[in-house]
Amino acid sequence: MDGKSIAQWPASERPRERLLKQGPEALSDAELLAIFLRTGVSGTSAVALARQLLDEFGDLGHLLNASKQQFCAIRGLGEAKYVQLHATLELARRYLAIEWQRGEPLSSPHAVRDYLRHRLQGLEEERFMLLLLDSQHRVIQTVELSRGTIDAAQVYPREVVKTVLQANAAAVILAHNHPSGVAEPSQADRHITGRIQQALALVDVTVLDHLVVGRGQSCSFAERGWL
Repeated sequence: MDGKSIAQWPASERPRERLLKQGPEALSDAELLAIFLRTGVSGTSAVALARQLLDEFGDLGHLLNASKQQFCAIRGLGEAKYVQLHATLELARRYLAIEWQRGEPLSSPHAVRDYLRHRLQGLEEERFMLLLLDSQHRVIQTVELSRGTIDAAQVYPREVVKTVLQANAAAVILAHNHPSGVAEPSQADRHITGRIQQALALVDVTVLDHLVVGRGQSCSFAERGWL
């Protein structure tokens, strides 16, 4: 059926109809991607094109994290679909942020990783985030402190303290991504973490963790015993 238009497929096999009847969790990555693509190319259905894309990039994560140049170089894709994809990803990130606001406590590094993976993974520039938590470790607010490399000293402990006091936070979690995809912390990461921890200790606010997010992986300072 891959050579046929999806409109020619039996209704029970069409991704959109299956999603409406069975729910999105019943669809494969290729089928969900086909719904996003909407159309294939000459002689290739949207589902077949989706499968080709997943084969070429290796998996859905690498496809979603592809650069604009890599994405637009594929036949059947282009700038419009790239923009649409990243608008969709940003909507998902903002939805997840809202869901966490005053929601369930971030009770473990695994819960934090799940949250931050959607916030930070795949970004093309380094971003340093501050999660402000209440006394029950629920997220009050997520604040972006800087963009660019930490080595440029753009994260200032005094600004962290100011932000924490304004939000009346009881604890914080630091987080940033490595666009290279490697989650191993640098010496600069460890240095700025220590400075922030010392500054917040003066106002009785605890740094619970610092998460470094890479591609498909992350590193917890707390789990390594660095806090």
